[in-house]
Amino acid sequence: MSAQIGSLQHLRLWVKRRDGYLARALYHLALTLRRFELPLIRPLHGALYALHRMVTAGFADLIRVLYWTPLFKSRLAAPAANLYLYAGMPLISGPLEICVGSDCRVSGHTTFSGRSAGARTPRLSVGSNVDIGWQTTIAVGTRVVLGDNVRIAGRGFFAGYPGHPLDAKSRALGLPDTDSQVGDIVLEDDVWLATGVMVMAGVRIGRGSVVAAGSIVTRDIPPGVLAAGNPARVVRSLDADTTVERASHAL
Repeated sequence: MSAQIGSLQHLRLWVKRRDGYLARALYHLALTLRRFELPLIRPLHGALYALHRMVTAGFADLIRVLYWTPLFKSRLAAPAANLYLYAGMPLISGPLEICVGSDCRVSGHTTFSGRSAGARTPRLSVGSNVDIGWQTTIAVGTRVVLGDNVRIAGRGFFAGYPGHPLDAKSRALGLPDTDSQVGDIVLEDDVWLATGVMVMAGVRIGRGSVVAAGSIVTRDIPPGVLAAGNPARVVRSLDADTTVERASHAL
């Protein structure tokens, strides 16, 4: 078997080097075959594309309603009315109590993790009308609270616990993190975290605040501000924007 593999690799290398007329001919034939494509018939292929989208979307909706959603709801502490899961079912690891409000939208490519080394079961509380985006990880050390109307864009990370102790010898022994490394994370109502925001343990983000993409939040953010950076700092107040928006709605 190994001899056959070696011969095949030798043949491929010979063709790639184009040593001689036959090798060059085989090389150009391989390129021609690799680049071959059917001609585009726009009405036909457009109809096939529309049919493909309809079939795949219908199948995704069917499996979401009949499989992913009821399985995920079986892990919740209370019913979550009008829950919309998309692209699968979130991964839940470790001990974790989860409460989800109504009208929430959660990506199936999301991880909810609970710290197993604590004295009490970690709790994730999600308000109503909350979006939790693609590839977000919420690691709950003791408690994570997401208020109503919170928006979390893709690849958010909530570091409620680190998973390992700071002491190198303890890490080498496989010991868990310590209670001093763990903290609550609270997002008050109407908070928006843009793509790739990390929120560290012990942080509270005030109502209506927005955190810019890629920021790392290591300390509390007051209400009604735009914060950005590493570590995240207040850039400006959003009061003026809110006032203008309210005035435009009133007209």
